[in-house]
Amino acid sequence: MKDNFTYDEINIGDKASFSKTISESDVYGFAGIIGDLNELHVNQPAAEKSLFKSRVAHGCLVDSLVSTVLGMKYPGKGTIFMEKSVSYLKPVYLGDTITVEITVAEKREKGRVLFNASYKNQNGDEVISGTVLVIAPR
Repeated sequence: MKDNFTYDEINIGDKASFSKTISESDVYGFAGIIGDLNELHVNQPAAEKSLFKSRVAHGCLVDSLVSTVLGMKYPGKGTIFMEKSVSYLKPVYLGDTITVEITVAEKREKGRVLFNASYKNQNGDEVISGTVLVIAPR
């Protein structure tokens, strides 16, 4: 597959995806980078007493996976991230495999492309949905 697609090569309905299993080291590393050491993410006994009954990944960690699709696959290298809107629908647990699929929803002026983004776990449950606006490579 090519490493980038220019604005002119992008078509409404085009899709791309990326999958990753969320590991304990992902969660601890992310917690350390951003400083969010909430017990829901890093303390199993405390998390067991929560609504989720187990540790969950940071929502921002999971929704950041869309950057891999956009920056590395489609449109690819040279893509400039402009804005994102997401809704967190279900928790993501350590060990879940998340697949982020983007779909071209709209082409706008000045090389901008709007994508719909859907994040699903290994059971096919949508855990996050949203939209992302980028400037495509030229």
